[in-house]
Amino acid sequence: MSTALVTGASGGIGKAFAEELAARQTNLVLIARSAEKLEEIATQLQQKHKVQVEIIAKDLTEPNATNDVFDLLKVKGLTIDLLINNAGFGDYGDFAERDGQRQLNMIQLNITALVDLTHKFLPLMRERRSGSIINVSSIAGFQPMPYLSVYAATKAFVLSFSEALWAENRDYGVRVLVVCPGPTETDFFTEAKFPTALAGSTNKIATPKQVVDDALQALEKGESTVVSGGLGNRVIVNMHRFLPRESFVSLLAKQFKVTSNS
Repeated sequence: MSTALVTGASGGIGKAFAEELAARQTNLVLIARSAEKLEEIATQLQQKHKVQVEIIAKDLTEPNATNDVFDLLKVKGLTIDLLINNAGFGDYGDFAERDGQRQLNMIQLNITALVDLTHKFLPLMRERRSGSIINVSSIAGFQPMPYLSVYAATKAFVLSFSEALWAENRDYGVRVLVVCPGPTETDFFTEAKFPTALAGSTNKIATPKQVVDDALQALEKGESTVVSGGLGNRVIVNMHRFLPRESFVSLLAKQFKVTSNS
């Protein structure tokens, strides 16, 4: 039985990955900050699907967190067949007015932890000539996003990084996929402190299960990238190709800026 490691597994897309993989008889290592939430999920999945579930309550923005995770799994003798780098968060607002440390924490979680975990587990997969990595990006990663500037930039990094790894590792039997969801039924808008006027402006919001289904189907096909959430999101990620960059970013700025009269 294979084992998957899922970061950000206490809710949203991460929890949906855990539920679907457990249903497919995959053992799990679940990582998130909340031990209580992880324990509840682990108990449910173990009872329902008879899989093994290890939980690691860890804040991946902390120094040496990824080293601690890797060392713990090494001590337990666990082989990770599927790494899902899902943990991440956003922050809405004018960059100059946002908390600086929060921006750095976002980079640490969305980029640094993802890169470090990938670098730790990928060589082992290459040695075995088997294994898979799913990195969670966003449709925000396809273009600059005023008022979500750091978040979109981190997701652009994840997109570019993952597609490059897909090409580098095909000959080693290791699959790499980047999944790019649009608006999804998670706590993202709340955690990012999105204004209510914007958080409720999206008509079509995908469920975490839809994102997971799209990702696992694309992984099975050996694809490098999947834009989840339907045709509308695939149109959005290509719109920047048809307008001058300044014009397109200016349109996004008008769309995402909330004035005092909004």
